[in-house]
Amino acid sequence: MNRTLTKVLPNRIPAQGALGLDITAEVVIFTIRQNELQVLLVPADHHSQRGLWMLPGGVVGWEDDLDTCASRALAAQAGVHGVYLEQLYTFGDPDRCPDRRVIAVSYYALIPIHRAHFGGPKGDRHIDWFSVANLPTLVLDHATIVELARERLVAKLDYSTIAFQFLPESFTLSELQSVYEIILGEQLDKRNFRKRVLALKCLQQTAELRRNGSHRPARLYQLCTPGKVEYIK
Repeated sequence: MNRTLTKVLPNRIPAQGALGLDITAEVVIFTIRQNELQVLLVPADHHSQRGLWMLPGGVVGWEDDLDTCASRALAAQAGVHGVYLEQLYTFGDPDRCPDRRVIAVSYYALIPIHRAHFGGPKGDRHIDWFSVANLPTLVLDHATIVELARERLVAKLDYSTIAFQFLPESFTLSELQSVYEIILGEQLDKRNFRKRVLALKCLQQTAELRRNGSHRPARLYQLCTPGKVEYIK
């Protein structure tokens, strides 16, 4: 039996959503504020979800790659560029959205402490920071996405320098330890922590000191490769 094969050209592809399927990029934006791990949220924009909150994100267009869409959402809805961004997981449960088929590709981003002093109105939306330990009611499965991102962050503390992405260019070892303790939710032994961190060979001393209150000045350190997450063998 003869069959005629028809090639589908790019300009013949149906418009976004015409097949009843949307692909979105959702971004969990973490920082450390008020001695807590916090996440940035925006109000839900659908009338049936008023009073709920959601992760920054957007629909992936036909000509978008996923990373570009996530970076655009980060810039447009949080106003930040050039921060650590990593793909997390794809959420494709057929029932995750009640009125249409939506596949969400999730990311998480880390904003340094000194760059996270914003909130309130952003464009026509009101963004705000919330403690990961005390989230408001989120739409769909966004609370699950936040929890998975937090678990990934905690796991990577053991084999990478990801925690350093929360810090400014120069920092004290006490400030670094505080970041670890906030993420883990537990106190760490000061001597053991410093021994372990210095053994990583990823830090270099600076000639500068910082005094906090009445405490003796503390040495400032910098990453040997700033802006890059190193993986520990």
